[in-house]
Amino acid sequence: MQVDVLCVGQASHDLVFLVPDKPRTNQKTRAHGFLQCGGGPAANAAVAVARLGGSAAFAGYLGEDRNGDKHLLELARDGVVTDLVVRGTSRTPLSVVLVNPDGRRLLVNYREDTEPLPVGSVDFSRISSRVVLFDGHEPEISPALAAEARRDGAAIILDAGSLHRGTEALLDHVEYLVCSEDFAAQLSGKDSHDEALGDLYRHAPNVVITLGEKGLVWMTRHGSGRLPAFPVAAFDTTGAGDAFHGAFAVCIARQVAWDETLRTASAVAALSCTRMGARPGIPRSAEVIDFLAEQDASD
Repeated sequence: MQVDVLCVGQASHDLVFLVPDKPRTNQKTRAHGFLQCGGGPAANAAVAVARLGGSAAFAGYLGEDRNGDKHLLELARDGVVTDLVVRGTSRTPLSVVLVNPDGRRLLVNYREDTEPLPVGSVDFSRISSRVVLFDGHEPEISPALAAEARRDGAAIILDAGSLHRGTEALLDHVEYLVCSEDFAAQLSGKDSHDEALGDLYRHAPNVVITLGEKGLVWMTRHGSGRLPAFPVAAFDTTGAGDAFHGAFAVCIARQVAWDETLRTASAVAALSCTRMGARPGIPRSAEVIDFLAEQDASD
């Protein structure tokens, strides 16, 4: 089976609450909005690829529980290939997300006794892809897959949210390092984004540091630059990074020009912030095209 993007990493079940302000110690807060949906960086990225018209597969863990069943159905409804999902007796990871009126959120993830998938637990020989996107949350199966996929000519992307065993193990396997501001500071020890870019460039030939509402900075062998974020009224920023990574990955699979790749991924991330919930917020291709056309018209 051939797909544009294989996404490897975490899936979770998200419980999202809209709250009037950030709860303080010993304070009770009444939520004025609630939804539950699938989540997780790699799983959300796979859905973003599919909604943008690409073909996607997800490899990761879901429990043999009600939340796992729901998530599997969600992925299937969006057309994501789920043949590489491993089910088990440990419960599906759970995330509780508290969203403030300004769209910023506090997230608590609970994995119980769920361990990373062991080597050999996923048969990747059944699928080939133009791009493999890792989120670093499956540290046992990811490095060998990255090395093999790279030998087979696939582009390797790392979604690095923070520095830990999983992301560190993949650093020298990736062609595209797309990371958070926190990861860049943790790895480089530099406060300056420009200085951090130089350090990260030693690990990967294409580096993007996402900066949320401040946009992004990038460096490749062709140079470096900045791209401001698109201005939107943020309702919930949960999953904006996941949407960015999925859009970035499908653009790389389609060999879209670099500037347009960054612009498209930024538009997808911006649009995802305008709705409640990471998964419901991921836009479809037609919406992104219209949004970018509006931005061009207003320039």
